[in-house]
Amino acid sequence: MIAGPLYHMGWYHLFYQYNPDAAVWGNITWGHAISKDLINWQHLPFAMVPDHWYDINGVWTGSATLLHDGKIVMLYTGDTDQEVQVQNLAYPANLSDPLLLDWVKYPGNPVLLPPPGIGAKDFRDPTTAWFNPNGKWRVGLGSKVNKTGITLVYETTDFTSFELLDDVMHAVPGTGMWECVDFYPVSTTQSNGLDTSVNGKGIKHVLKSSLDDNKHDYYALGTYDSISDKWTPDNYDLDVGIGLRLDYGKYYASKTFYDQSTQRRILWGWTGETDSEAADILKGWASVQTIPREVVFDKKTGTNILQWPVKEVEKLRAKNTKFQKVLLKPGSLVPLEVGLATQLDILATFDIDKTTVEAAIEADVGYNCTTSGGSAARGVFGPFGLIVVADESLTEQTPVYFYIAKGADGVATTYFCADESKSSTAADVTKIIYGSSVPVLHGENFSMRLLVDHSIVESFAQGGRTVITSRVYPTMAIYSAAKVFLFNNATGISVNANVNVWKMNSAQIDYFPLGRQH
Repeated sequence: MIAGPLYHMGWYHLFYQYNPDAAVWGNITWGHAISKDLINWQHLPFAMVPDHWYDINGVWTGSATLLHDGKIVMLYTGDTDQEVQVQNLAYPANLSDPLLLDWVKYPGNPVLLPPPGIGAKDFRDPTTAWFNPNGKWRVGLGSKVNKTGITLVYETTDFTSFELLDDVMHAVPGTGMWECVDFYPVSTTQSNGLDTSVNGKGIKHVLKSSLDDNKHDYYALGTYDSISDKWTPDNYDLDVGIGLRLDYGKYYASKTFYDQSTQRRILWGWTGETDSEAADILKGWASVQTIPREVVFDKKTGTNILQWPVKEVEKLRAKNTKFQKVLLKPGSLVPLEVGLATQLDILATFDIDKTTVEAAIEADVGYNCTTSGGSAARGVFGPFGLIVVADESLTEQTPVYFYIAKGADGVATTYFCADESKSSTAADVTKIIYGSSVPVLHGENFSMRLLVDHSIVESFAQGGRTVITSRVYPTMAIYSAAKVFLFNNATGISVNANVNVWKMNSAQIDYFPLGRQH
C-alpha cells in the first residue's frame, strides 16, 4: 500500500510501505524516497518504524496534508499491540529540511480509535484532509458495517482532537471493507488538477476505494455537499465498488496527491506480484509502483476520469521508430523491427471501416475480456492490436488489443483487453485475461499507449479512459529475444495501423548522498 505522497520544497517525497520479511504481512515500516522529476528516485533512511504500542504491528497507510501556514501533518494507521487499528499523527522534525529526514510521532497518539459499531480491524487508511467552509479540516477513513463499505468523516482544527460526523459520507451495500479511500475534486471545465479543498461550480468529486474482498480499486464521479457531508454519485449503476475501476489489471491501494507546483493531480498505484511467494523470498523483494499518472476529468464523455503517464517519463525516451499506414488484413501478424524491445514507450492508432461495423446486425453479443478466450479467439471485429514481451516463436507473448462487439440493439461496444495467458512458460505465475469496455466516440480512431518495462506492461486506451497493468514474468522473451508485433485476428475487417515506438532508458534508482545533501 502507498503512504503519503507529498511535494515539498522542490522535492517529490514518496513514503512507501516496506516489509523486511516478504513471507509475513506485518512489521510494516515506512520507506522514504525523493525525486526531482517523479521518475528518477533516491532512497532515504526509513521515515517511520513500528516502535510504539500504537503501531508495533505495523505503520500502515497514511496521507499527508499541507496546512495553510506551510506546516505538514501526516495521519497514518497503526496496528497496536492488541491488533486494533488506530490513527496516529506524525510531523516533520525540521520543516526547513527539504529532505524531511526526521519525523516525530505525536506523544498523544493515537488520535483516533475505532468508534462504536466499527470493528477493531475495520478502521484504516486516512485520506488527505480537506478544508471545509466552516473553518475546520475533514478527513475520510475506510470501514465497513457488515458487508456495506463506508467512508467515515472526522472533523478537526488541530489534528490532535477529532469529532466524528453524524452519518457516513457514502455507503455501498455488498462491497465489503473499503481500504485506501481517496477523495478529491476534478474540474469539469479546465485541464489542470485541483487542491483537495476546492469545491463549487464546475467541479465534480472522485470517491475511490480499494475493496479488500477482491483487491481491486474502484472509483465513481459525483457531487459533494460540504454542509451535509454527503457525496452523491452521478450514476448509481456506476457507484463505488460496482462500476468503474481505476485499472483493470494487477493494481491496488492507490493514492493521489495534488502537486501545487504544476497544478496536477497525480495518482500512485501498487502492483503486487503474480508469481509465487517462494519466488518473492528468493529474489528478496516484492511489488512495484506504477509510473505516476496525471488525473483529469474526461470532458468528452463526462462519465469518467482520464489517467495518463506524467510527462516526465518522456525524458527516458531514446531512439524513435515509426511505422505508418500498416495494413492488417484479417489474420495478419506483422513484426515491428525496433531492436531491443524490453523497455518501450509505444503510441499506436488503428483505423477501420466503420461502415462495415454499422452495417452488421449483431456480432459477438455478450463479449467479455476475461472469459473471451483471449487474443487467439477470432471474432468478426476483433481482436486487433499489439503483441509485446514476445519471443520470435510467440511461445511467450502479451497481446494488448481492441475488440468490437455489437448487440441486437445495434449498439457497438469496444473492449480493451490484455491477454496474459501465454505471457510466461513459468508454472508458478498467475495468467489472467484482463480488460473492460472503453468509450470510443464518433470521429475517434482506436488509440493505445503501452509502457513496457521487462516484466510489467501499463496499457492506456483512448487517452486513458481504460487502463490495464499487466505483471508478467517471461522466461524466453527477455533481453535481445523480446519482440513486438502488430496483429489483426478479426475475421470481418481490415485495420490500418500507425505506430510510434521509443526505446526507453532506465530510471535511476539509488541512495541519496546524505553527506552532501545541501
